[in-house]
Amino acid sequence: VLPHTILLVEKCIGGQKRTWSHYSNVHSAIEGVIKIYEDHLKWMNRESPRISYDLSQLFNYLDELPDLCCLVYQDHTNTYAPFDRAWIKERIYVKKSVSIHIMANEGEDKEYRWESGYEKTWEAIQEDVEGLIETSVMDIIQRARRKRMLDRQGNIRLGMMRHLYLILDLSETMNDPDLKPSRLLCSLKILESFLEEYFDQNPISQLGIITMKNKRAEILSQLAGNPRKHLQELTKLSTTICSGEPSLQNALELAAQSLQHMPSHASREILIIFGSLTTCDPGDLKKTIQTLKSYNIRVSIVGLAAEVRICRTLCKETGGEYSVIVDDVHLRTLILNHVIPPPAAGSMDSSLIRMGFPHEASTSEQHLALCMCHLEAKDPTVGLSNPGYLCPQCSSKYCHIPVECRVCGLTLVSAPHLARSYHHLFPLPAFEEVSSVSLPPNSPCTGCNKVLTDKALYRCPKCTQYFCFECDLFLHDVLHSCPGCTS
Repeated sequence: VLPHTILLVEKCIGGQKRTWSHYSNVHSAIEGVIKIYEDHLKWMNRESPRISYDLSQLFNYLDELPDLCCLVYQDHTNTYAPFDRAWIKERIYVKKSVSIHIMANEGEDKEYRWESGYEKTWEAIQEDVEGLIETSVMDIIQRARRKRMLDRQGNIRLGMMRHLYLILDLSETMNDPDLKPSRLLCSLKILESFLEEYFDQNPISQLGIITMKNKRAEILSQLAGNPRKHLQELTKLSTTICSGEPSLQNALELAAQSLQHMPSHASREILIIFGSLTTCDPGDLKKTIQTLKSYNIRVSIVGLAAEVRICRTLCKETGGEYSVIVDDVHLRTLILNHVIPPPAAGSMDSSLIRMGFPHEASTSEQHLALCMCHLEAKDPTVGLSNPGYLCPQCSSKYCHIPVECRVCGLTLVSAPHLARSYHHLFPLPAFEEVSSVSLPPNSPCTGCNKVLTDKALYRCPKCTQYFCFECDLFLHDVLHSCPGCTS
């Protein structure tokens, strides 16, 4: 049973307009608070046929009220517990997904426009017996995470070897504080996680970084399979001064010069983090788009400001994805979506690739030598060590693998690297969602061996073993195999 709620409102100092109203539950009381503000707007704007407002204006109005509180009935104590103004605003904030509410002043018997034009997402959130919404919010988050997993289409050929250039906007707009503490610092923090996930899920792929500012484009790091090098370069950007305007054309042509020489059996991709609404280019950007199409280069853009028409055209013509963020959480989701390889283009060739499996030389096996990774290092002592990986064809030494040998051109990998790339070809099928009623009490999860307490469980269609929600996501996102089937 939902708790009975009493709403106390004082609109004028001195108690001249002190009112109270009772509701069957907390949700109805919160709706009553919003209606008080909407009635106030209708009275203040009697001549306006349409009125709009956002949450900040609503919160400012609530802060100006001399007194506002709720009394929520507590069943276990048989008393009413008071909740202050901050608690009420927290409940209203649940409706942040609808940022602008528009209502039509056409009569009392008609619905507000925002009620009829948008889905009432807050109605899916129900309070528990104590008036808390944490359980409902967690359920919505879990369903959203599982929906993203189910949206991944199966039986589609994916590219195991990827060559991706990450283009980062360093123009003046990246100093804006709409993403805390700034667009640049927030993006860099998320990109660090992206790099780690990218090389973990695509171990035989390569990545490079290009920056845009002052109408120019510069290569920050060349295409390479060593994530440490890219992470070091990203860390240095935290102290960079963002200035000028970006140039999409210069950055795209710089990336295309390198990607056009990549082998046809590997995918060629560009991911742009774009914070500006303008681009200052030396020529016709549409010709550059046609050049990218001829090279089979896929361009995707994550916009930090608003949708730009040329960006939409660029992604549509090259087969990429164009998205505009809502907040920092949405930005993280959009960027991490590019960890999974895109569907392979029909023009991609299928060919056999020569690969070498080097062994790691110990201190006793290898003399002191400089590895090929640090030939261009300014400090001559960097990379000078005994252990390392020796190319089986030319015996060149490297600190880390996977890498392409600079001497003989052989791709050096290990068996686990190929195994981690293999799951893209044969992904783990989605588990079936079933009710916990069909299981005997105190049944354990096959993955973590904990007692299954959730209402919804997930069953493998092959081995028919049951898993909890967290294990379901872990198996599909990280492990890529079912422990019940492998055992």
